[in-house]
Amino acid sequence: MSDRRAAIVEGSIPRALITLAIPLVAQNVVRVAQQVIDTFWLGRLGETAVAAVGLTIPVTGLLFALLVTPFVGTQILVSQRIGADDDDGARRMVSHGVVLAVVLGAIVGAGVAFGADPIVRLLGAGSDVAPAAAVYLGTIALGLPMAGASDALEAGFVGHGDSRASLYVNVATVAVNVLLDPLFIFGAGPIPGMGVQGAALATIAGYAAGLLLAAALAVGPRMALARRHLRLTVADFHALLSIGAPITGQRVVRQSVRVLLVGVVATAGGAAGLAAYTVGARAASVAVLPSRGLAQATQNMVGQNVGAGRPARASRTTRVGVAVAAAVLVCLGTVQWVVPGSVARLFVPDASPEGFALTVDYLRILAYGYPAIGAADLLLSGFNGAGRTRTSFVADLLKYWLVRLPVASLALPATVSVSVSVSVLGVVVVPGHGLGMPAVFWAVTGSNVVAALGAGAYYVHAVRRGLFVDAAVGSDDTDVVTESTD
Repeated sequence: MSDRRAAIVEGSIPRALITLAIPLVAQNVVRVAQQVIDTFWLGRLGETAVAAVGLTIPVTGLLFALLVTPFVGTQILVSQRIGADDDDGARRMVSHGVVLAVVLGAIVGAGVAFGADPIVRLLGAGSDVAPAAAVYLGTIALGLPMAGASDALEAGFVGHGDSRASLYVNVATVAVNVLLDPLFIFGAGPIPGMGVQGAALATIAGYAAGLLLAAALAVGPRMALARRHLRLTVADFHALLSIGAPITGQRVVRQSVRVLLVGVVATAGGAAGLAAYTVGARAASVAVLPSRGLAQATQNMVGQNVGAGRPARASRTTRVGVAVAAAVLVCLGTVQWVVPGSVARLFVPDASPEGFALTVDYLRILAYGYPAIGAADLLLSGFNGAGRTRTSFVADLLKYWLVRLPVASLALPATVSVSVSVSVLGVVVVPGHGLGMPAVFWAVTGSNVVAALGAGAYYVHAVRRGLFVDAAVGSDDTDVVTESTD
């Protein structure tokens, strides 16, 4: 552990960042593979099955957003305590994160499991899609406590600088999902084919496997979590909530708009539009994996350097991360723009002509905004590592409610309107203009570009006002180290 800390707070920034990020990128690859695998196999059942699962994507995202408080709070606070050489305090924070995740997962999961059918019908699902979507959503909700606990343990490993352990947990999770997905979806021998419910059950089995491995690694020498670290305090829970709650708010803002967007897509594009939107979401989730891994690594490195009293190094780490993420996503976006048809056929080989054409259009439009996604992810990770998680919340509030949803609503028929409610603006009614699915596609890409430009401008302002210096002074009593090379 001390060797990892030394590399993060004293060694080469690019080397430490890449070393920490590679397992996290790989982890995100296998995590997204869990979603892609479901889409791949369900695509063999037909476009309706893909549309049913696609309808639940923003809802499941909203569910997991509620578990972000223990995940992000654990990672940031553990990294700061490790940077300040408080190893026991870091381990206690992991225990608090797991307890909070299990409680939140149980409450949210139970509520959604019982209310899955009315939830999907509120999204405007037709009679062909709604039954399967409700079954998938209700089943997935039952696995939330296990998924949340596993995520909190992974956050503890990453906060310690041990991103490989988090990778191992995700590999186990997805390996079980890969093995069980076709078996549960199509059936074999005594196991009946369960369709979309089978896909959900395979995912839950993966959560269980990941949690078991995460717990075994946590009590082993990698983290050495012991009984004395299980002492719970109100102060530590308060710290978790203070850091993690704004990120939960950010994710809720993001996912609530995505829920509304699914309703817009279902109204403006029908099953073909839903299938295109689903494939685009899956493809984008794969393309942004490098930036998400780099963001986690940057967040951890910034946190440890803030805890160690090295604000200039925290600032340089953020800048390096932005440059690397934007460059990588330029390359991935170029590939997607060149071969969108192949990507579309990979996910839904039997797509209708309309669905295929819409998917190709969406994949190309999405590619234009990939570098902006990478830049914004890394800029906000710098704020998060410094404990300024409210910045991420405000950024997404503006991105989704003031840009994405109003522009996307132009896809609706002229007789339909959407009420956009933002606390500082009141309620704004946005009428449809019958522009169709292209309005949704450009709303997504345009909002990503606007977010990157806004985050960049505010980051420059915040650094000049002492963003990392203030965070380092406030993290503990360690003297702040001045680095003239910044």
